[in-house]
Amino acid sequence: MSLPGLKFACRLMAAMIVVGGLAVTGWAQDSSQSTPPASSAASQSTPVQTPQPQQFHLESFDKPAGYFPNPIAPYKARYLPRPNLNNTPRIEQLMQNGKIMLSVDDAVALALENNLDIGIARYNLNIADTDVLRAKAGAAILGVFAGTVQNTPGGGVGGLGVQAGSGAGAGGTTAGAGGAGAGLGGLVGSTLGLGPQITSFDPILNGTLQWDHFNQLASSVFTGVPVLSQNTQTYSFAYTQGFQSGTNLLVGFNNTRQSTNSPFTSLSPVINPNFTFRLTQHLLQGFGFPANNRFIRIAKNNREVTDVAFRLQVITTVDQIENMYWDLVFAYENVRVQQESLAFAQKTLSDTQKQVQIGSLAPIEVVRAQSTVAADQQSLIQAQNNLQLQQLLMKNALSRTLVDPRLADAEVIPTSTIQLSAQEEVTPTQDLVNDALGHRPELAEARINLASQEISNKAVRSALLPTLDLFAYYGGSGLAGAQNSANLCANLSSLQQAFGCAGPPIPVTSPSYIPPAQPVSYGTALNQLVDSAAPDKGLGLTLNIPIRNRAGQATQIRSEMEYRQAQMRLQQIENEIRIEVRNAQFTLTQNRAAVASAQAAVALGRTSLDAEQKKLNLGASTSTLVLQNQSALATAESTLVSAMSAYEKSRIELDRATGLLLDHNGIIMADAERGQVTHMPTVPNVAPRQDVKSIMETPQQQAPQPQK
Repeated sequence: MSLPGLKFACRLMAAMIVVGGLAVTGWAQDSSQSTPPASSAASQSTPVQTPQPQQFHLESFDKPAGYFPNPIAPYKARYLPRPNLNNTPRIEQLMQNGKIMLSVDDAVALALENNLDIGIARYNLNIADTDVLRAKAGAAILGVFAGTVQNTPGGGVGGLGVQAGSGAGAGGTTAGAGGAGAGLGGLVGSTLGLGPQITSFDPILNGTLQWDHFNQLASSVFTGVPVLSQNTQTYSFAYTQGFQSGTNLLVGFNNTRQSTNSPFTSLSPVINPNFTFRLTQHLLQGFGFPANNRFIRIAKNNREVTDVAFRLQVITTVDQIENMYWDLVFAYENVRVQQESLAFAQKTLSDTQKQVQIGSLAPIEVVRAQSTVAADQQSLIQAQNNLQLQQLLMKNALSRTLVDPRLADAEVIPTSTIQLSAQEEVTPTQDLVNDALGHRPELAEARINLASQEISNKAVRSALLPTLDLFAYYGGSGLAGAQNSANLCANLSSLQQAFGCAGPPIPVTSPSYIPPAQPVSYGTALNQLVDSAAPDKGLGLTLNIPIRNRAGQATQIRSEMEYRQAQMRLQQIENEIRIEVRNAQFTLTQNRAAVASAQAAVALGRTSLDAEQKKLNLGASTSTLVLQNQSALATAESTLVSAMSAYEKSRIELDRATGLLLDHNGIIMADAERGQVTHMPTVPNVAPRQDVKSIMETPQQQAPQPQK
């Protein structure tokens, strides 16, 4: 190989190494930012030996599809599997004789696997990953959802028994977002993510291939031919990339090949290759990493927000499921109380009718007894209808679908009962408050969003500055081609060539002068790009000063105000949590006292009823007084059941208020994220029911028909 050719090959190889190194730098920059979230460690306890349901498709979407082994993978759509809408096998395992024997632990486990609110919220984790992937490319983030989904009716949340403030967002969701334009708790958040424009961190390669055939009728004698014909071929390529330091790179390579029949063109075809290497660095606006990697940092914060929000979703759903469970227990106990009350009223009616027949009681007593029976029948019908509704709500909350007739028709039998401790454990209020301040997801969300707002504020302050860019460039061009046979100068004498004809700077009188007849190769033209035959290089500054800069000032001031709002909102959330904890503690104390009072009332009612029955047997009382005492006992028993349910709900509320509900219930977040329970929850302060076997053997009693 000739020395010029070797020189050209070496320079071309060096240029390719530089461009390749920059590309690798860009990909390395992306790789350095992609750290997979730490997976939750599984507990070391003994796993439950049950058939495992199909778990949720967990995948980290904060990494792009690579070129290997499939080079077109980054340009192909990625399809996710359809959601699994079949119920997990756990429901079938709980079915016995057409009844679902459900403990409170089983209810929580089924909710973690099947509840659609949790299933919908589970997708937010992967949605946040896609925002991280966008941010690593230099694109603006789309924001994440940080509220809770509350589309499951029952338990005082959503649909039936709606609590004030729930379902504040679209689709039964509570308001709350971790992205730009968030509106939560009186906050606007419209400036989150604003700042200087960011050039794509992903390398962009673009090219143009063009073939053009041009003909033009001559309108001047200087055209030289009746019809000017030109054939032009263009091959252009460019490589652009931005970096987190505020540096932008542009490498361009252009080729043009043109042939013509014009007699005034020296070369035909003529080949013009050229290249440009341009580096630009922002010095004021957009300078440094804080302004350019803000989307990446905010997106990672939002990913943490979705983790916290998902924990809040699980807390909310578990709270709801446990409340629904004790509503179901109350409904069953209430039916039992009403059945006992009706049975006693019917027995009293029968005894009264016999005494009237023998003349020991007036006939009016029969009418009174019949009225009591009719009222008790109505109460029983209401209690049974409420029980059926609670069963339906529970099945809906613990399943993905109710299309299976066996499941739709199955009774739900609660097998857990409340276990009262001999003495209520008293925890200092300040300790409960400290637990809440350290565990409540709402506080963690507010702190993370405050950090994101602070990141955004730095970028907004950078956008307030004038634009001052330092740029440097280097380029070169080459020329190749063959002598145009139609060129006028090629057919003129040496003296005529010196007048208006292109040629080398050699005196026409020189004996060494030879007209350029040999073509110049394309390789020689490429060599000219790097041997400084025709360089184009320079260094400069670009300054752009917005006069008055009112838009930038307004945005920066608004950003600061929104940040101050967020600080105040954080304090407000802390205050609300303190009140919630104290109120939950007060409610728990009151409900425990209500249980004790109801227990005493039941004991009194039973004693009074027994005494009144003995008087009636001795003729010292009337059936009216007996029925009144029986009604008072039924009311006291119903009040006790209600008080027990309220007491257990207040315990759940205290755990929710302190943020320890999942910890106290032994729930592992990794199970909730997968939708696959491997370690059974253990709800405290409950015990197995003693009459489960009799319930299984006894079909559900239908509501009695009113007597005519």
